[in-house]
Amino acid sequence: MDDIKATLHKLCIDYVQSRMQAAEDAIKEAQNAAKDDTKSSAGDKYETGREMMQQETNRNMAQLTEANKLMVALNQVHYTPVYTTAAPGSLVTTNNGTFYIAISAGILSLDGKSYYAVSPASPIGLKLTGKKTGETFSLNEKNYQITSII
Repeated sequence: MDDIKATLHKLCIDYVQSRMQAAEDAIKEAQNAAKDDTKSSAGDKYETGREMMQQETNRNMAQLTEANKLMVALNQVHYTPVYTTAAPGSLVTTNNGTFYIAISAGILSLDGKSYYAVSPASPIGLKLTGKKTGETFSLNEKNYQITSII
């Protein structure tokens, strides 16, 4: 089972790295477009274009910052211990899905099975954290029963 958690952790790292790469590529593209933009006789048009490219760069810088924060959070997750209580790094199986508590990375597919990578600060992460096998909780009018934790 540790192999599953190690692989899920690696998939989360890949997810964050792809977000970082996409943001970095978009920043470079916007910067190159700004350099290539030549001033035309319509000065306002030029300034508007440069401003739009600057806003795009700023938006992508914010996305890169968020991705870096995710990587920091992910680096603090210890997935090797076998857990008896749901906590960051644990894999929690319920009657409504299996959750890897680490970062919010959506659905991760592994060997034909779906796992939900969730942040401990997300609504489901908050409900799961501290629970033990056999315990139940409700979220969005849906009942969950924990069947295993590793």
